[in-house]
Amino acid sequence: MSLNLVFDVNETLLDTAALDPLFEHLFGQSDARKEWFLTMEECWLTDTIVDRFQPFSEQAGAALKMVGQRRGIEVQDKDCNELTGEMIRLPPHQDVHETLELLKSDGARLTALTNGSFKSVQQQLQSASLSGYFDEVIAADQIQRYKPAAKPYLTAAEHAGVPTGQLWMIAAHAWDITGAASAGCRTAFVKRPGKVPNPIGPTPDLIGSDLREIREKLLAQAR
Repeated sequence: MSLNLVFDVNETLLDTAALDPLFEHLFGQSDARKEWFLTMEECWLTDTIVDRFQPFSEQAGAALKMVGQRRGIEVQDKDCNELTGEMIRLPPHQDVHETLELLKSDGARLTALTNGSFKSVQQQLQSASLSGYFDEVIAADQIQRYKPAAKPYLTAAEHAGVPTGQLWMIAAHAWDITGAASAGCRTAFVKRPGKVPNPIGPTPDLIGSDLREIREKLLAQAR
C-alpha cells in the first residue's frame, strides 16, 4: 500500500488530558486546560497571520499566564516550566500504538508534523514509545512557521517526494484540516474528546471516531 500519512502530535496522538492535575493545582479546575490550549492556538494563529514566529515553549507559557490573568491568579515562570516539562511526558491515546504498528505493516510512510519544537517532539515521541513508527519528524521551529500556514504541509510533501495531493493529513483540529486542505492535501479528522470539524470549513475526506476507524477507511480507499 502506497500511503503517505502525516500526523499531528499534540491532542491527535498524545493525550493532553494527562495535564489536568497541573491545571487543577493551579486554577482549581482541570477544565482550565482546554482554555489554555485554545489560548495557545490563538497565540500561534495570530503570529502566523502577522508573519512572526515565537518558540512553542514561549507560546505555551504566555497562554498559561493569560489564563491566570483572566482568573485573577498569578502564574509564575516555574509553573510554565513545569507545564512544558509535563508536555514532554504526555501519554499516547489508547488506539495509537496499535494503529501505527498496523499502518507500518501496511507499508505506509508516516510523518509527524507538529507545531512544537523539534527537540521537544523528539522527547515526546521517545517518552510515549512512538519514535520507531515515524519515517520523519518535522517541527515548526525547523521551518519557522506554524500550521495552518501552507509551508509546513508543503515541506512534508517535499520531504516525502510526493505532491500534496498524495499526502494525507490526520489531525484532531479543524484548523489543521483547513490548513492542510488549503495546501492541497487530503485530510482525515479524528474526533478526539471535545474535537469537532468546522461546519463551514473544508469537509475532511475522512472522519473517524479514532485512529482505528481512520485506518480502516484509508485501506478501503486504497483498494
